[in-house]
Amino acid sequence: MKKKLLGYYDYTVILTYCGMLFAFCGILQAIKGDYWNAVLSLMFAGICDMFDGAVASTKERDREEKRFGIQIDSLSDLISFGVLPGIFVYMISGQNGLVGVISALFVLCALIRLAYFNVLEEERQSLTTECRKSYLGIPVTNVAILLPACYLLFDHRIMKSVICFPVLLLLLGIGFLVPVRIKKPGVVGKAAIVMVGLLEAAFMLFFMRWDMM
Repeated sequence: MKKKLLGYYDYTVILTYCGMLFAFCGILQAIKGDYWNAVLSLMFAGICDMFDGAVASTKERDREEKRFGIQIDSLSDLISFGVLPGIFVYMISGQNGLVGVISALFVLCALIRLAYFNVLEEERQSLTTECRKSYLGIPVTNVAILLPACYLLFDHRIMKSVICFPVLLLLLGIGFLVPVRIKKPGVVGKAAIVMVGLLEAAFMLFFMRWDMM
């Protein structure tokens, strides 16, 4: 049967698509200089990414659907946790040339890590149906927790220089490519990450409202 549209559009990929759209909105906000909303968009993209795999696992998928899921998730992650943070840091640093180079290298590191993950994941799924238990290298999604925290500290003068942002990208970019095996968080770990994210979001919304008064 011929497809009406290329791709898949069932509920298993909705969160992935939403995450990418949040990230694109964040990019537009960063370009405008609205850093609060850019960071919030990044966090929403992170929430979508955290749960899209769990949602996808509730449906029996054929091999093609699984391969599509791997590719679309990483492509969305590249925009959400590579391009958006890179543009955010470049813009908030006053469009500094050196920071632009650091941001570009950060995106490149995210690209390489995600492409390599796809290769390993397709190979793993061809050998076993078990869930992934660990990651090789720091997952790119960590930027969705660390960059908002960095921005909160900077905006309230605890970190006094914008240099904290390119330094963060440098450290994360290196971490993306270092072959350290990291255990995948379980239910407790995910709950802790969600709690940290909710606290960050609560602080950001509170201070956004305070700054507008």
